[in-house]
Amino acid sequence: MRSRVNAEFGGQRNVTRPPLPEPLPAPVVDNHCHLDIEDGDSWLDPETALELSTSVGVDRIVQVGCDLPGAAWAIRTAEEHDAIVAAVAVHPNEAPRLAADGRLDDGLAEIERLVASSHRVRAVGETGLDYFRTGPEGVDAQRRSFAAHIALAHRHGKTLVIHDRDAHDDVLAMLDEHGMPERTVLHCFSGDADFARRCLDRGAYLSFAGTVTFKNAQPLRNALVVTPLDKILVETDAPFLTPMPHRGRPNASYLVPTTVRAMAEVRGEDLVTLCTAISANTDAAFGGAWGGSR
Repeated sequence: MRSRVNAEFGGQRNVTRPPLPEPLPAPVVDNHCHLDIEDGDSWLDPETALELSTSVGVDRIVQVGCDLPGAAWAIRTAEEHDAIVAAVAVHPNEAPRLAADGRLDDGLAEIERLVASSHRVRAVGETGLDYFRTGPEGVDAQRRSFAAHIALAHRHGKTLVIHDRDAHDDVLAMLDEHGMPERTVLHCFSGDADFARRCLDRGAYLSFAGTVTFKNAQPLRNALVVTPLDKILVETDAPFLTPMPHRGRPNASYLVPTTVRAMAEVRGEDLVTLCTAISANTDAAFGGAWGGSR
C-alpha cells in the first residue's frame, strides 16, 4: 500500500471517517476505487471496506491499480473477494517517471502480462493524459503509454478506463486515432455538457464521482443532466474526492449513496431507477456481472 492522501492535502485535514449514509433502495457498484492507498490511520482493509459498503447498498467494487505494485495488489485482492474485480495500468503520472528511468517499455509489458494472468482483470486503466500534474516534458511519455494501453485493451477485449485531467481534446484525438475500445469509461468525468456529448457520441460511459456535489461544479452537473440514463456510472476514486458535506475527509465506497442521491436530485430522477440503471450499466461497461449480492 502507498500513503499519498495526506501529502496531497498538505497534512492539514480531518482524517476521521464520515458516518454511514442512509442505505440505497437498490444496489449499485463503485466502479473506481483505490483500496490499496493508505489514508493515515483510517485505512480500510478490503474486508471492512466491503462490509461497510454492502451495508448501505454498494455491493461491488472495481479496484484500480495505478502502478506495477498496485496492479499486482489489485489482482490478488480481486482473486480473494468475489465482489471485487481489478483494473490495471500505468497511471499517466507514473508513465513519465518510468520513462525517465528507461523502464516504461518494461512496465507496459508487465501490465500486459498481468492483464493476461487472471480472469479477474476486467479493465485496462486508469490510463490517459494528465496535463495538470505532469508538465510538458512528460507529455510524450504519457501519449506513448496511453496509445499502448488502448492497443492492449483492444488485444485482450478489456474495458478501457480513462484518466483525463485538463486534456479533453487530446484524449479524444488519441481515441479517434487509435480506435476507441467497445467498452470505454471516462473515469471521474470532469468536462462540461459539450464535452459529455462528444464522449457520448463515441459510445463512452461517463463515471461521476463526489466532485458532482462540489459547489463549483455546475458545468459537471450540466454534463450529468445531458448523459443518457444507460451511460451513467458512479465511483468514489476513494480515498480521494469525498462528496459534500464531508469533502476533505477520507473517502470510501460506503459513501457512494451520498453521491448517487445528489445525482438523482440533479437529474430529477427516481432514486430506484437511477440505482438500477447504474448497476446494469456497470455490468455492461465491465463485461458482465460479478460477485456481490447479485
